[in-house]
Amino acid sequence: MTLRVFITGASSGIGAALARHYAARGATLGLVARRESVLHGLLAELPGEHAVYSLDVADSPAVAEAARDFIRRFGVPDVVIANAGVSVGTLTEEAGDLQAFERVMRTNVLGLVATLQPFVIPMRRRGSGRLVGIASVAGIRGLPGAGAYSASKAAVIACLESLRVELRGTGVKVVTIAPGYIETPMTAVNSYPMPFMLPADEAARRFARAIEAGVSYTVIPWQMGLVARLLRLLPNPLYDWLFARAGRKPRGLRL
Repeated sequence: MTLRVFITGASSGIGAALARHYAARGATLGLVARRESVLHGLLAELPGEHAVYSLDVADSPAVAEAARDFIRRFGVPDVVIANAGVSVGTLTEEAGDLQAFERVMRTNVLGLVATLQPFVIPMRRRGSGRLVGIASVAGIRGLPGAGAYSASKAAVIACLESLRVELRGTGVKVVTIAPGYIETPMTAVNSYPMPFMLPADEAARRFARAIEAGVSYTVIPWQMGLVARLLRLLPNPLYDWLFARAGRKPRGLRL
């Protein structure tokens, strides 16, 4: 039976790499992104039959309609990957950054909920499926200059955990993937060191393995998982001292 996979944020980075990975294995894809021309360019590269939806995941009615269309055409997906996300440096002291905070939270958190929600009941009725959210190690502790992004990814982790417990025993697996640094346009603007960086295609392969296994939570690559565990254990004074001078993502990036 052909695997059916619905992916948001599919036009570049991790989303595009996941699309290529699954298409190469014969999957039927639903691809969601804001940039229509880029999305259709990706579609032209992929073998097989797929659907594309040019929309913003912050537009929940549009996401719901895309979900209904995919189900009508191909059936309930086996895997839904809420991957769409934005990142920008923010400072709470700057009144002008409030709009960036709102945009990041709307896309990264509410966009994830809008993506997963239309598929929960159909998957539960069928008794199988994978609902996947892409979080980040940035959601484990608040990073300086990244209050919006860290807060959004912490919320993603908690939201997915709630959903996982709600669906316990239904046959539907909720998978939380917290990537470290992946070679994507999102990390290309960072000027600070990014240890254990993974190419997007290798990250996609590792993500797909975790999704197939139905793991509840994983950090990829595993080296960043060790870093994440250490960060959780650091007392606040030590964490504050270590990260006060950490590199920061640029502010004012286009979202």
